[in-house]
Amino acid sequence: MKTLVLTKDEVEKAIEGLGIGAILTLVETAFRHLAEGKVQMPPKSYIHTENGDFRAMPGLLGRDVGMKWVNSHPENPERHRLPSVMALIIYSDAETGYPLATMDGTLITQYRTGAAGGVASKYLANPDSRVMGMIGCGSQAITQFLFVNEVMDLERVKLYDVRRENAEKLKSFIASECEAEITGLEDACDADIVVTSTPSRSPVVMDGWISKGTHINAIGADAEGKQELDPKILRRAKIVVDEVQQAKHSGEINVPLREGIISEKDIYAELGEVIAGKPGRESRDDVTVFDSTGLAIQDIVVAGEIYRFALKSGLGRSIEFI
Repeated sequence: MKTLVLTKDEVEKAIEGLGIGAILTLVETAFRHLAEGKVQMPPKSYIHTENGDFRAMPGLLGRDVGMKWVNSHPENPERHRLPSVMALIIYSDAETGYPLATMDGTLITQYRTGAAGGVASKYLANPDSRVMGMIGCGSQAITQFLFVNEVMDLERVKLYDVRRENAEKLKSFIASECEAEITGLEDACDADIVVTSTPSRSPVVMDGWISKGTHINAIGADAEGKQELDPKILRRAKIVVDEVQQAKHSGEINVPLREGIISEKDIYAELGEVIAGKPGRESRDDVTVFDSTGLAIQDIVVAGEIYRFALKSGLGRSIEFI
């Protein structure tokens, strides 16, 4: 047996070959199987350093098993000219444990997180949503747009970032698909769907800016102490998380829970439960929040499909690892 090594460029070719729709389906299925108890996924393990953190994320779903090793170092782009988030995935043979592949996981992280936002919007946003506001316009915002646009017929996207150059870059990317404009922070929150993807540790979206009927994909809070939303939003919203225990520790709800502003009883459901049939949005006026922390099973099922596509397409380089 040999181990297939896939670089970032090769992973990108595989993703292009599979297509947005296939990844969306993989992630939606992973959520459903989580709700049905068909996965193994221990909680993320964290190692904290002075400038960031590392996370180990193992998971198993069916024949797909592996682990992602990923970092978060927000100062990387300015201080070291490196991405804030970098990841490596080890994909193994479930029967023998042999490492079938090791691949760049940075793009997989971006795409599976974007797919989670798309799935959440499909089940929780008003179906005629046409305007999206994006708070934070870094690399994650690109895939959030791609997947929400896949499930919604977006007509206009409002963009806000503390670094205007990020908003300008995203505007150029979106312009071929729909109208895009750079706005102020409050104006960007006046939308049918609001996506937050910042590294903030204090609220950036205020309760008074969110209208009835808005759906929010809260993406940025993925570690203890992070939060992007005014807790008052959570107190009036229907809160749907990707996985309860992980969200309690590191999601958008982690700070309000610890401070007693909300309780665990305020969590309405996991997204997989909604996909499996639990009612999601029940009124046009509902404010819904999807708290995304990122699940290992999403990475692993996408990595498995990329591995199989790469074998068929001749991508990558095989080595005798053992």
